[in-house]
Amino acid sequence: MAMVCLGLGSFDSYAQSRAHADNLATDWSFSGHSKYQYIHTRIPGNSVLQGIGGDSLQDHNLEVRLKASARRGRWDVAAHPQFIAVHADTLPAYHDLQIPVYPAAGVINDDRRWFNLTHELYNEDKNASVVRFDRVSIGYTGDKTVLRFGRQAISWGNGLLFTPMDIFNPFDPTAVDREYKTGDDMLYLQYLLDNGSDMQAVAVVRRDPISGEVEQDQSSLSLKYHGFSSRIEYDLLVADHYSDNLVGVGLSTDAAGAVWRGDLVWTNTDTGSVFSAVGGASYSWMAGGHNWTGFIEYYYNGFGQQDGDYSTAGLAANPDLLQRLARGELFNLGRHYLGASVTVELTPLLNLTPNIFLNMVDPSALAQFLLAWDWKQDFQLLGALNIPIGPAGSEYGGIETEQPGQFVSTGTSVFMQLAWYF
Repeated sequence: MAMVCLGLGSFDSYAQSRAHADNLATDWSFSGHSKYQYIHTRIPGNSVLQGIGGDSLQDHNLEVRLKASARRGRWDVAAHPQFIAVHADTLPAYHDLQIPVYPAAGVINDDRRWFNLTHELYNEDKNASVVRFDRVSIGYTGDKTVLRFGRQAISWGNGLLFTPMDIFNPFDPTAVDREYKTGDDMLYLQYLLDNGSDMQAVAVVRRDPISGEVEQDQSSLSLKYHGFSSRIEYDLLVADHYSDNLVGVGLSTDAAGAVWRGDLVWTNTDTGSVFSAVGGASYSWMAGGHNWTGFIEYYYNGFGQQDGDYSTAGLAANPDLLQRLARGELFNLGRHYLGASVTVELTPLLNLTPNIFLNMVDPSALAQFLLAWDWKQDFQLLGALNIPIGPAGSEYGGIETEQPGQFVSTGTSVFMQLAWYF
């Protein structure tokens, strides 16, 4: 009988060992995509781009992203190598302009990032290509804690078009492809509380793009709390961002069948306090046998020009705005904006989305029509028509240059993208 008991005990130990080994088995994942973009932009006769690109600009962009990840127990690693190739009229055009609000267009680099994970293969005239890593990280997931170090991306805030609380590589409100944000080199920590709330801490280390040295005034340290109160979700954010103190409050709730959301951000800069805010509502409904979703947002850009003066001299007098434009944190020149979007599901595989971005002071606007078609399995087509509306000298009509009668303006543009997922 003793021998039987010993045998059963050995069997249990063996089973536990096998189960433990299975739990520690490495789970690998490999995937990726390839995207080709074509952009055709008409150039008005009063634009300084006429002398550089002629009546139109044509851009061809190719991006290949490979995605590899592995998980073993509570640990995980991820890496996303990229290959980017560009043949674009905008490369020499915007580089030659040397206008502060329109920095030189080009492929991405790591001049500001902690780690230089980008290798330039070629960059001359209209052609450029690079290989780089957009994601490289190692992480640990506990019962209540997530810790991740390396190049990664994070999104904060409640804005859908305009995102003043999203301070780390936010999307341009007019961006068509929003699948991946650009990664930054950071330490990320999340702690889950018993009531479902959580705290997130982020430390982003950056270099001075001129000296190449890691500088505290180029880096960011931030803490965000996400909590619940009855039917309201709220965010509290404090940050030291590029040596500016920042405090943000965000709210979202549902009422009258709609979701209401907004953010208020206060930034203490060397030139004084600046408030920015976004607020809006989204709603979904059925009509004509189709699914519809829509939202509207008001955006107050505290860093924008108060008087609508978008001339080179006027913008030069607003260094806080120019710094954020150059860093890719802001994309708007004015103070007051209204954004609206409606998506109709024409078929389960075809969506049409008209957008409008209105500068309420100019007034000027950008009308945008997006079409997303899941053409075949693993293939998607994106199309966009962008129509700027407004007089010369306005934001969307074309900002004034130092040359009389000449503006930095573009006309109607067409965007097309074919994506293959594997």
